[in-house]
Amino acid sequence: MAIHLTPTELGREAGMHRREVITKCMELGVPIFQGRIDKTLFLGSLKASQNKREFAKA
Repeated sequence: MAIHLTPTELGREAGMHRREVITKCMELGVPIFQGRIDKTLFLGSLKASQNKREFAKA
């Protein structure tokens, strides 16, 4: 199982479009190095961001 994925591969796994993955990386500060993104860092940052939004709504 690969950890560093292209935006297209990561989008498939996360249920997002390629463009959305790149946008989220820019918003969350997740680095894209040589066209690859660390899957665990991206998904962890995405989850933390969603939890933060839910907490702010409550």
